[in-house]
Amino acid sequence: MEHFPLPARSLDTPRDRDRTQAMRSREEENQITWTELPPLKIDPDAIARNRIVTANRSDIAHVAFDMMRTKLLQSLRQNNWKSVAITSPTPACGKTFTAVNLAFSLANQPDCRTLLLDLDLRRPQVGKTLGIKNAGSMESFLRREIECDDVFMRYGDNLAIAPNRQPAQYSAELLQSTTTAEALLEMRQRMSPDIILFDLPPMLSTDDVLAFLPNVDCVVLVAAAEHSTLSEVDVCEQSLAEKTNVLGVVLNRCQYSAEKYGY
Repeated sequence: MEHFPLPARSLDTPRDRDRTQAMRSREEENQITWTELPPLKIDPDAIARNRIVTANRSDIAHVAFDMMRTKLLQSLRQNNWKSVAITSPTPACGKTFTAVNLAFSLANQPDCRTLLLDLDLRRPQVGKTLGIKNAGSMESFLRREIECDDVFMRYGDNLAIAPNRQPAQYSAELLQSTTTAEALLEMRQRMSPDIILFDLPPMLSTDDVLAFLPNVDCVVLVAAAEHSTLSEVDVCEQSLAEKTNVLGVVLNRCQYSAEKYGY
């Protein structure tokens, strides 16, 4: 008996087109319009006191962060990466200082939408650094109890910051939970960022960083001159390299000055 193959079902039937259009419509409805985010009002005294030099670029020190921004953008685009964790070996190395300055430097790139999240759930510092009084709860956000627009505040056209108003208990368990992964996925879908910066706790103090690393593409380690030891940096680099991509080590509190080159 001769067999005749059945005709292949079209993948572009009117029903399929309607279903696809409905899915796209739902996605568009869930998109957050950045201009509708609450504006971020930073305290000029706080940014001056905490040396956030990239916010207004009046200090020559902003050049170092702009150079870091350019190298970061090149690496991310080359590897098709988007999310960056920022941590340090121990406290007082300047990881939040670096994360916030890098975020404002990226804000000067008109074609780059940047998110900064304070995920140092034990000692949140981003809000304090910028003098923000009405920060939301990152714990509630990661538990999917509140939405993106409840925690993010917009600065300019292309920077949104999510500070955290209070510490969270059992932070490592929360950071590696499925609800956190789901909250971050929804955030990406709704806000369509080009770069996401996560300010994480120091590595050698807790297991929070290792718990969260599966959620990021790469990591930057911030060490402090005359404070961090070579052994601390080596231990952190090795641990990080086993779990994710290490972009490099930033040396903070260095006495180098860009002015020596006459620029």
